[in-house]
Amino acid sequence: MELSAIVLTLNEAGHIQACIESLRWVDRVLVFDSYSHDGTLELARAAGAEVQQNVFQNYAQQRNAALAALQTDWIFFVDADERGTPALAAEIRGIIAGCAENGWYVPRHNYIFGKLTLGAGWFPDYQLRLFRQGCVHYERPVHEVAVVAGEVGYLQQPLVHYNYRDPAHFHAKQRQYTAVAAGILHQQGVVPHFYTPFTQPLRHFWWRFVALHGYRDGFHGLRLSFYLAYYEWVKYRQLQQKTDNGKQKADNL
Repeated sequence: MELSAIVLTLNEAGHIQACIESLRWVDRVLVFDSYSHDGTLELARAAGAEVQQNVFQNYAQQRNAALAALQTDWIFFVDADERGTPALAAEIRGIIAGCAENGWYVPRHNYIFGKLTLGAGWFPDYQLRLFRQGCVHYERPVHEVAVVAGEVGYLQQPLVHYNYRDPAHFHAKQRQYTAVAAGILHQQGVVPHFYTPFTQPLRHFWWRFVALHGYRDGFHGLRLSFYLAYYEWVKYRQLQQKTDNGKQKADNL
């Protein structure tokens, strides 16, 4: 059973070598790049990885293109800011030797602002990443969804994920995600009530901080819960603006 890792990259010079080094236990590492210009490719080749490039359209398309580019028995998707561990390596090698499942969820240990974060929904943070070749495809352009033909299972050992390095990085990413999420809701025909931008952030804060035990991370969990509640407000304000603009255009016709 050949096991290959695929790492999607765009300007990941700061992460790529450590990522590849943490995957020495797989048979092949393919860096599937979206035309980086920061030395990512040279560093990846120097670390022993194969490299291919593909024009990025959306996340689902990029992952599907990477799947089509590699002939192997099993595929393990890893992001450049993630790291494999010896314990995870042993678990995966043992599983693919004789499992019936075609896909496996992998838990993650998320380090946010340099701190391991176990509350507010950040653990176990299961990601569907390990697949038997030919049994998966991806759908949805952002926060892509893996669709597996067959049974799936859950691994116990986590990937290490060096998530948002500081608050500025967090806010930049959340602004991107929020704009896309508001657009998707608008396309789906979701129309917010006038009170939704106010009630939804409160519900989200309660969900993160209380229901998902963000309080266990102390001030760190409180801050993250507050940040994410704020971006719920931003999302529904943007959705309301899109709804109002759509009505105005319809009235002008």
